[in-house]
Order: sequence, then C-alpha cells, then structure tokens
Amino acid sequence: MNDWQRLDPKIMVIGPISAFRQFLFPSLVALIGVGTQQPRWLLYAAPVIILGSIGVGLVPWFSTRFRVADGQLVVTTGLVSRTRLTAPLDRIRTVDLEASLLHRVLGLEKVEVGTGVDDTMIELNALSRSQAAELRGVLLSRRTPSASSSTAITPPRADEPPADVAAPPHTEEVLATFSPGWARFAPLSLGRLAIALGALGALWQFIGDVRIDLSRGHEIWELVAGASVVLVILVLVLGALVAWTALSMVAFLVQWWDLRLVRDRDNLHLTRGLLTTTSTTVEVRRIRGVQVRETALVRAAAGGELHALVTGLEESVHAVLPLTPIKLTTDVAGTVLGSREPLTAGLLQHGPAALARCRTRNLFSLLPVPVATLALVLLLDGSWWLPVVVAIALVPVALLLARSEFAHLGHALTTEHLVAGSGTTARVRTVLQRDGVIGWVVSQTWFQRRRGLATLIATTAAGAEKVTIRDIPLTDAVAFARAATPGMLDPFLADA
Repeated sequence: MNDWQRLDPKIMVIGPISAFRQFLFPSLVALIGVGTQQPRWLLYAAPVIILGSIGVGLVPWFSTRFRVADGQLVVTTGLVSRTRLTAPLDRIRTVDLEASLLHRVLGLEKVEVGTGVDDTMIELNALSRSQAAELRGVLLSRRTPSASSSTAITPPRADEPPADVAAPPHTEEVLATFSPGWARFAPLSLGRLAIALGALGALWQFIGDVRIDLSRGHEIWELVAGASVVLVILVLVLGALVAWTALSMVAFLVQWWDLRLVRDRDNLHLTRGLLTTTSTTVEVRRIRGVQVRETALVRAAAGGELHALVTGLEESVHAVLPLTPIKLTTDVAGTVLGSREPLTAGLLQHGPAALARCRTRNLFSLLPVPVATLALVLLLDGSWWLPVVVAIALVPVALLLARSEFAHLGHALTTEHLVAGSGTTARVRTVLQRDGVIGWVVSQTWFQRRRGLATLIATTAAGAEKVTIRDIPLTDAVAFARAATPGMLDPFLADA
C-alpha cells in the first residue's frame, strides 16, 4: 500500500444518498415552518436539494487519497481546503470496520482508525471488503511496508525472529458466539426503558403539536371509562410489559445479532450487528482489567455484562459482551485476564462502620423526596401528614439500599490483580492488573473521618482512569495499597 489509493468508486452512490439525508431534515423543517403560504421558490427546492446532494456526495471520491508508507498512514481530503492526516503505525490503537445496510448491499465497509490521542477518528467511508481487510491487517501489524513492493507488509524489526525462522502460527480462539436466547435479558435492562419512555413522550408531544385528531377513539374511551379502574390498570400494565418486552428484545437482536468474539495471539476481535455490522479490534496487551456488572433484575435471572478496561482508546471502558448468562460472562472474563481467580475470590468486608456509613448516605440520598413533598403540600395547601408518611415510608427503603450496597462493597488482592466491589442496586466487580496502577489517592470526608474510614482510589491509564474502593478502614487502605504495589508508598510512609 505504498502507492496512493482512492476510495471505492461505489462511494459515488453512498455519498449522494448520505448527503441527501443530511439535507432532507432541515428542508422539511423549513417547509413545515412556512406553512400553507408557500412561496414560488419552494417549487425549485427539490431539484436544488437533489443536485446539491449529488455534488456534495461526489466530493469524497475526487478528494480523498490514502496510503501506508514509511511507517505511517497518510490520508488527504478536501478540494479547496486540503487536509492531510498522518498517523504513525505504532500510534494506531484501533481499526474498526462498519457496514450499514447500504454498504453491505454494495459490498463496502467503512474503516475507522483511532490513535487514542483524542476523540478524532481517521475515517475512510467506502472501501471494498477485501481492501478494508487488507488495510486493517497492515495497520495492526505495526510494521513498515517494504519500499520495493506495494503489497509487502514490512521488513522484520530488530526484536523479531529472522526471516528464515518460522513464526508461530496465528491461532484463533473463539470465546463467544451469539445465541438468540440472550435476548431474554434485554427487558431486564432498565436503561433502555428510560430511552423508550423519552421517545414515547416526544411522540405524544409531536401528536399534540401537529394536532392529530384522536376524536374517533371516543368509543374506546367510553368503554374504558365504564370499566373497573383496577381492570383498566391491569390491562395497561400488561400491555406496557408486552410492548416493552417485544421492543427491547428486537432492539437487542438488531444490535448484537451474529456476535462473534475471537482472540488471537495479539488482538481481541468483536463482530456484531444485523442491519449495520461492526467489527472492533482491541490489542490484548492494552487490556488492563475487566468489569463485570450485574443489575438487580439481571442478577436474579443469572445474567451479567462484561467490559474491558483498555488503555489508549476513546472508549476506555470497552464493551466485550452484552447481557449474557453469568457463567459465560465469567468464563470470557477469566480468559481475557488469564485467570479466574480475581472473579471468584471472596471480597473482604469493610466492617460495621462502613455499614453505618452506607445507611447515612442512602438516607441522605432519599431526603429530597419528602422535602419536595413538603414543598408541594405548602404550595397546594395540602394535608400536613403526607410528607411525614412519605418520610417514614422511605426509611426502610433507604435501609434496604444500604444493606445491598454494603453487601456489594469489598476488596481483594490476588497474585496479579486487585479487585474492587461496588454498587447499590447493581453488583459491580472491577478487576485491575497490579502493574497497571500508576498512583494512589486516599481521601476522607468529615463523615468518614469520624468512623475511621477512607476512599481509596487506584489511578490507572485504563478504563475510567481510576478504580475506587469506598468506605474502607484507613489502616486497611494503606496496607492494601502497599501490598498491591510494593515500594510505591514507601517514600510517603517513611515517617509513619
């Protein structure tokens, strides 16, 4: 790939369609805003939009060039204002392949190259499948192409075996393949429910804004009004559950269909998607740990989801598996870590003081509810006893949440990893390599100082850049940090 190359000629189909989609929504907004009094210029809007979309869509074909030469990926774009993007091969962190439904019909893929420096991705929107696969192989090889051949990958580095020594075979290990049965966990994820409720609210507002006539449903409304209130509520709840179950499962299948997680000697490959296929590659050596998350409902169904803590990526908490059976989740996590011990090790509890701290924190977190109720009572001149009843009813809720948080709280140390347990309604186990710790932070709030507790934070370049162990006894925090990273704290504890 030493020579300059273009995008696939089929970009001249995808480009205009993509540009037309971008012009279409603003055009519709302008058209609706004009209303019934449409000026003459609107008659010429359609051909202008179509011709403009074609013109804008053809620009990438004429302006985009790329090549891999001298240990660098070079991409040039633009007609009037030229942009030249250069990425050294040893700085490339990810090479992702994505194909929308239109891309797949045309036999194309979009290549996104990330360097981990910022959120900017180097994008090549339309390459043939063979061209995209070849480019990814060259970029992930971290080798400089030979000057004598455009197809050669690179000469060997100094630390590589000579050419006459056979390299070890690149064996692939399939860690997980998609099972439609995983969709049963989708309705148990309430995060999607919040999105669905937001979309429903927006749809209802849209119906009100465009004044859609719903008066024809008055017969149904009269039937509902004459029925039992309990029966109506049951029907509505049952209908909502059925609709939510169907929608969430369909969305899950569309997003994760045909998932395949493969590990070779150097990389972890994840492919997925029904309509839009996505292929993501992460270097194994950049994975510093994993995070296993089990929400309350998913845990009751024996499920969990897995994320990897990766360095040098824009999304440093990288999704490895969706909601899957917990056995599969822990098996894959153990394979990624190289050991199941951090996933099965018992966590050291933080003692009665931590439990008391959890109770205080959860009581304070629910305090705004009775305060808001009191404000409404004063504003509407309601009954004074209502906020009192709400406050009393929330006390056992706060105590249950505190007990759940304390049960998930803990820490452990293995030969190569440190483990932190956290979460209130969800149980989260975070595992980090001990050699991935670059520093420690010990902090105490006023409430923690009164109980001899502290918050211990292991700083790292992976994931969210920190692993937090909350409400750990101060003496245990110092001992844990010293044991996890021997010698790191000695200069600061010399006088202790």
